[in-house]
Amino acid sequence: MSRKDKTIRVHPRSSASYYILSLGCAKNTVDSQGMATLLTRAGYRVTDNPRRADLLIVNTCGFIEPAREESLAALRELAATKRPGQVLLVAGCWAQRDPQAILEAVPEVDGLLGTRHWTEVGTVVRELLRPGRRGPVVHIFPTPPEDDAPEVPRVAVQGASAYIKIADGCSRPCAFCAIPLIKGPAVSRPPERVLEDAARAAAQGVKEIILIAQDTTAYGRDLGLEDGLPTLLEQLVERVPQVPWIRVMYAFPGAVTPRLIEVMARHPQVLPYLDLPLQHAHPAVLRRMRRPADVDWVRRTVAAMRERMPEIAIRTTFIVGFPGETEEEFAALLDFVEEMAFDRVGVFTYSHEAGTPAAALPDDVPPEVKEERRARLMQLQQRISLAKNRALVGRTLDVLIEGQGDGISVGRTYRDAPEIDGLVLVEEELPVGELVPIRITGALEYDLYGVRNTEYGIRENTSNCDCGRPRGR
Repeated sequence: MSRKDKTIRVHPRSSASYYILSLGCAKNTVDSQGMATLLTRAGYRVTDNPRRADLLIVNTCGFIEPAREESLAALRELAATKRPGQVLLVAGCWAQRDPQAILEAVPEVDGLLGTRHWTEVGTVVRELLRPGRRGPVVHIFPTPPEDDAPEVPRVAVQGASAYIKIADGCSRPCAFCAIPLIKGPAVSRPPERVLEDAARAAAQGVKEIILIAQDTTAYGRDLGLEDGLPTLLEQLVERVPQVPWIRVMYAFPGAVTPRLIEVMARHPQVLPYLDLPLQHAHPAVLRRMRRPADVDWVRRTVAAMRERMPEIAIRTTFIVGFPGETEEEFAALLDFVEEMAFDRVGVFTYSHEAGTPAAALPDDVPPEVKEERRARLMQLQQRISLAKNRALVGRTLDVLIEGQGDGISVGRTYRDAPEIDGLVLVEEELPVGELVPIRITGALEYDLYGVRNTEYGIRENTSNCDCGRPRGR
């Protein structure tokens, strides 16, 4: 089959149905939606019941061992109930990274589609459903195609939120990370494509657009754009003024520029929220990680963001137990987290990833020590998070309602990204997908309780509302 063949011809079995299970991060979710779009255009029917599907697709995550274990469990579960005539296609990061391991672990797999060529899903499905096919179809290549189906949106709408992928791949040299091995170097999407996706999402009535990439702050560099992310944000604000929330994820330390801070502060639509994975706070560990080691830059930049946006919520992640991490180095991380008082923190224990530079280092921190350090850091952050949440009691915050039933509603404030941050529990059933002013009445380490503030109405667009976020920042 030709790698340049992008035409999706309708197979004689094009009335066949497909089921997609998407695992891992939101970037995978966007790719899964893209595959679904291509298959639907080709005449295949989607179903949410794997038993009724002719084609089973699992979009896997292969970033770290727990993610691969989750993917393997899902594949084995589908393989165990696979009926005659069904085909099982494995797509995504794990398929790209280690296809042979998948075939050996799950012999029932019929096909493999790498993450760099998911836009060719039509070609693969056509071959999988070809009468008389023998053996698995393996469609994995080391580089992306020249024309990566630009007409296919890179957006996944989930409820009232839309994830938009602005770039793929990563060109950073982090020693522990397998993403460059899986995805390749960073490739930014042209701004007009991103804006088109945002307009489509806005037309569906979403209240939140979430910009995602492996590194959003590198956006546009490969296109020759200088400081491309703040420029894109300004274009989005102009293109979709009806969307109240625009959220930025996955910023890179050292790449948060004064202009980005200024753009975020100046436009109420752009939420005062930033995900800035730091990974550690001791310069020696950061150098071993091949990460930016200027910890004072973090202090200065966080201070600048908080001065310009007093309400900003900053999320970060750390790795404990990296090769060579001493108790002194870990203590420096604890002190740093205490000092900085981040709003949201995720903590991971280090594990070797084959092919990464760090895999050549001795994994010399015992597993029990890694777990103990993770627990200590999380215990510290829970105390910080509880104090910050308690400070919100009595405030009124806009809450995006995501579910309701049994007399309560569940939603998120601007301080909470979907699935990874906290929730607000409201003592009333409210319209799903709406932004509602909620007076905070109680606080836990991660979640909040509240009641609807009846002094305000439910608003279609709260970008000019003074409910929990300062205007004119």
